[in-house]
Formats: sequence, C-alpha cells, structure tokens
Amino acid sequence: MKCDIKKSKIHGQISCPSNKSYTHRAIFLAALSDGKSIVKNILRSNDTEATISACRSFGVEVHEEDDIITIKNTIGSSVSGSMINAENSGTTIRIAIAIAALSGGNTMLTGDDSLRKRPMRPILNALETLGITTESDDGTPPITIKGKIKGVEVNIQGDISSQFISALLIIAPRLENGLTVNIQGELVSKPYIELTIAIMNEFGVKVNCEIPYKKYVIAHQIYKPTTCTIPSDFSNLALLLAANVLLGDGVSFDISLGDMPQGDEAIIDILEDMGVSVTLNGDKITTKSPKLLNGGRFDLSDTPDLLPALAILILKSSNPIEIFNVKHARYKETDRIAVICRELEKIGIDVKENDDGMVLTPTENLNPAELNAENDHRLFMAFSIIGMYIGDCSVTDPDSVKVSYPDFITDMKNSGGKIIPV
Repeated sequence: MKCDIKKSKIHGQISCPSNKSYTHRAIFLAALSDGKSIVKNILRSNDTEATISACRSFGVEVHEEDDIITIKNTIGSSVSGSMINAENSGTTIRIAIAIAALSGGNTMLTGDDSLRKRPMRPILNALETLGITTESDDGTPPITIKGKIKGVEVNIQGDISSQFISALLIIAPRLENGLTVNIQGELVSKPYIELTIAIMNEFGVKVNCEIPYKKYVIAHQIYKPTTCTIPSDFSNLALLLAANVLLGDGVSFDISLGDMPQGDEAIIDILEDMGVSVTLNGDKITTKSPKLLNGGRFDLSDTPDLLPALAILILKSSNPIEIFNVKHARYKETDRIAVICRELEKIGIDVKENDDGMVLTPTENLNPAELNAENDHRLFMAFSIIGMYIGDCSVTDPDSVKVSYPDFITDMKNSGGKIIPV
C-alpha cells in the first residue's frame, strides 16, 4: 500500500499525540507496582498496545477506557513466565526481556520481521552475567529467558541503545538486594535515561546516580501505585513542526508539557538556530519561518529520533545541513541513515552518507519521486511531508504510522494536506 501526495499548504490546529516512551514505561511500572495504578492520556498505538499485551501476559490485570488505563498487579512481587509478542516495538521487547528475568520461569519473546532483525545482545549479555540463561538467534528475537536473577552488579554496553540500561533500571528495585548498573563505553540517547528515572520517581522509586551516565545504584524498593498523566510527545511534535516550517507556518499545535523531561525538546533550539521563531503560549505552540533556513551542524547523539525531522528541513535550507554522532539510528526500525540518504537523493538533494550521519546540500531543483519508507513510521511521516512540499510524490507503507501516531494522515488531511491512500 502507498499514498499519492500532492503539493499542499497546511493550516488550522492539531493536537500533538501523547509521549510513546513515557506511555511504555508508565504501563510497565504500574504492572510492577503493588496495587492499582491509573495512567491517563496514554498514547494509543500499535507499540503501546504491545506493551499492554505484554503486561497481560505477565499476569497483570489491565482495564482500558479511551486514553485511560488502570493496571492492578495482583500477583505480588513476582511476574509469571509467558509468551510475549512485542510486534514492532523495540521498547516493549527490551523492557519485557528484563522483566522476564524476575519470573524465575521460562519466557519467550518475539516480534515482527523488523523487530527480529534488531540487536538485543547487550541486554542478553548483561542478564547472563546475573545468572539468567538466554537463547536467541545470534542476539536477535525470538529470545528465550530462563531462570531468575542472582547478582547485585552488572556491566552493560551503552553505544547501541539506552533502552537496555532503562530496562535494567526498571527491574532493579524489585530485586531483593537491588542492583548496581555500570555502563561501558559511550552512552547514546542519554535523555532517555533521565526520562526513565523521572517516571520511576513518579512511582516512588529513587535512583542513585553515582557517576552520570556511567554508574547507577538502585536499592531494593517497592513501586507505589500512583496516578500519572502522560505529556505530549516531542518526537512526533518535531515532525509536525518540520511540516509547519515547510508547508506555510499555518498550524498551531496543542500540547501538554507536564514536568517530566524529554530530550527531543531540543528540536526547539535546532529550529531557532536555523532561523525559525518558535512561540509557546500556554498549551499552544506556533512557528514563524524565514524564506530560507540557515542550515548548520547538529549532533544528534542524545536525540536520534530527531533525525528524520531535521533531515527534511534541507528542502528549505540555504546552506548544508550536517548531522553527526547518530550511528545508533542505524539500529532503529530501519537503518534510518541509509534510507534517508537514499530517498533524499531521489528528489535531487546532494547527499554524503557518513558512518555516523550525513551531509545534505540543498538544491533549487527538487524532483517528485516514489519514496520508500521501509515500513518505518517516522520515515513515512517525514517522506509524506516531503511529498506535500514538492508535490506529485508517492510514499509507501502508510500503515506504519499506527506504531506511534495513528491519526497522522487524518490530521494532515484535516489541515489541508493532500495525502491519498491508493
């Protein structure tokens, strides 16, 4: 399936979706709490449904009503062994792998074709040093977790995904003697560790950071049942803001900020560096853009999900855009560096692909093209924005947006975007 996309201007008002990362973590933490928790304003998407399903498989009671979910752990301090299908969700499977190690049983975890290609070796190696037996296809799903953790300190690689570290932090309080987590090498996506710690605090658990991004000590604690509200998602807002900048500055976005950190808020500074005026007025955000953007050099080590939104801004840039320190984007739903470079070349952008990023040089001669999103939700959204800017393009895999922003096409069409599924 694909969409035909015509040149468009957008206007009106769009509500930014809720944060996917916080939704995942809040649901898992509610499942690990002793009692009943309520999570409000959750993101409804295929990825978060996979996390809800995983919690049910672990034996937790889940009640759903619109964007509110009530979770009750009736099985005390343990979870049961089970079969987990994480579908396309890397966050789901990586945290569920760690939770499975609390069960003392036998849990198999798998996912769709894309997820079965994504690396899990760092979390498996770490759990094996803690006494867990793991079975996998060369470190990729399907994965079997057997046994129960015996140990109080673990080392884990940090240069592929911070999700592995988040998974260990999340289970650490449930261990009888707690856990010390040592991070080896350079940690990527650092803000996601802060995000994890922030939501753990919401559930009454404290994390002792002895050396920032290197060593964390978590004592045995009990997650306390709570009621929390998920804020808007700056990863999706980044794409919406990029669309606004490219397609006329005509949309205002409703957002719910809350007080929990999000690394992808960096999109605001990036846009301002490129010459865009970004205005936050209460719960609304708007942009005002120059005729041409400034370009620049951008380090996305901490914010790899900003890669698609930033890359497409080359369409309206007067100078090159260099993106670097984002090699870990090659381990997402697709190799996002390779796919973005390949598809931007189709429309006429001069592209230099580097191991850890890319250099994009603008052109006045942009060409319509058939763009392949490789079933990657963020790439479909980014390439659709390209199509609305250039016109007469097509983009594959519209169903991929169900992973993080199911209403993307509807929101764009309601705002004047000419996106036609065919």
